[in-house]
Amino acid sequence: MDQSEKLFAAARRVIPGGVNSPVRAFKSVGRTPLYIKEAKGSRITDVEGRSYIDFVGSWGPMILGHAHDEVIEAIRETMDKGTSFGAPTELETQLAEKIIKMVPSIEMVRMVNSGTEATMSAIRLARGFTNRDKIIKFDGCYHGHGDSFLVKAGSGAMTLGEPDSPGIPKSITSNTLSAEFNNLDSVKALFDKNPQDIAAVIVEPIAGNMGVIPPAADFLMGLRNICTKHGSVLIFDEVMTGFRVHPGGAQSLYAVDADLTTFGKIIGGGLPVGAYGGKGEIMAKMAPQGPIYQAGTLSGNPLAMVAGIKTLEIIERPGFYESLNMKATRFFTKAQAFIAENKLPLSVNFINSMGCLFFHKSKIENYRNALKCDTEKYSKYFNDMLQEGIYLAPSQYEAMFISAAHTDEELEQTFGAMKNVLLDKEFLE
Repeated sequence: MDQSEKLFAAARRVIPGGVNSPVRAFKSVGRTPLYIKEAKGSRITDVEGRSYIDFVGSWGPMILGHAHDEVIEAIRETMDKGTSFGAPTELETQLAEKIIKMVPSIEMVRMVNSGTEATMSAIRLARGFTNRDKIIKFDGCYHGHGDSFLVKAGSGAMTLGEPDSPGIPKSITSNTLSAEFNNLDSVKALFDKNPQDIAAVIVEPIAGNMGVIPPAADFLMGLRNICTKHGSVLIFDEVMTGFRVHPGGAQSLYAVDADLTTFGKIIGGGLPVGAYGGKGEIMAKMAPQGPIYQAGTLSGNPLAMVAGIKTLEIIERPGFYESLNMKATRFFTKAQAFIAENKLPLSVNFINSMGCLFFHKSKIENYRNALKCDTEKYSKYFNDMLQEGIYLAPSQYEAMFISAAHTDEELEQTFGAMKNVLLDKEFLE
């Protein structure tokens, strides 16, 4: 028994399933999770001292790579002054101003502690603003573990084969309607049945929790037009895509303005964080300015704020996105060409620095397609790549993230490992 197995056995005695987030249990890839000791740049090191090229990046936040020197120094300087005050600090305003500057649709921002808090709060705000109860989400899109969202959810729910969760009253899920991603007709049909009842449509503009699935042409603008027509709030969940695919998020990439947007991950520079923001007339309804209540003791804590400020400062520097997107695009297009040349039953979706290798030969455009993937083959692929020193997400339905810290040599090493693994006879049988 290696050290990770011993640590996992100890964890299972005191933590449900041994982990604090289900996908970390590595159930879908049939092995004990690795316990990580440290990380720097593009690499993580487990408790046995083995080093891996990391493409999980703490599930997205580490766009600069792990333990970036400038971010760590900013956190260290701030930490010496205190970790939390439960009182306003100038750092909250500075991060809010930076988000507003970078994302054109946002006029006001409220900080919270997680993406789940952000999406829960945005839905409450939309319901309070419109005085309506129902929301529309999309099959396979994941917006955190709030009660309203665990209906045909993606990510961990798909990985575990449990798309819905016990413990959620039917009275709550009855107000959640689920449409098909990339299918405007399915959205229109729900509005036709509930023309005056839908408070909001919430969507990952690029689905990142059933693998990476880009929006079809005119899908996002179609949602914008439908919501405007019916007086519903359009919410973009950019917890994953915010500041990842474009300095202004997916909505800037596709030139579609949301009414509300949720953020997480990158805006905390690797620390726990979340935020939601949008039009001033909507955000003004939040307490204490308005009647809709939401609060949090650690919201806007100085460590997360300064880590986010420094991270956004760095990614705003000239050439940052051009360099990151160039090397990521080169990697993913090489993978696509390799698959086509060898006629492998696989497909690759990517948008700039986030992508996914699907174990299904047809193009993946929605949740229904994604469920056809061969998760057993992905499990073998994951474990074989791990043996090659490549750390991927332990789930077919998660994204692969390339960071600024990944070198061309490391990406070439990863591509070489991918070729060796995918052409293995045992794998192809």
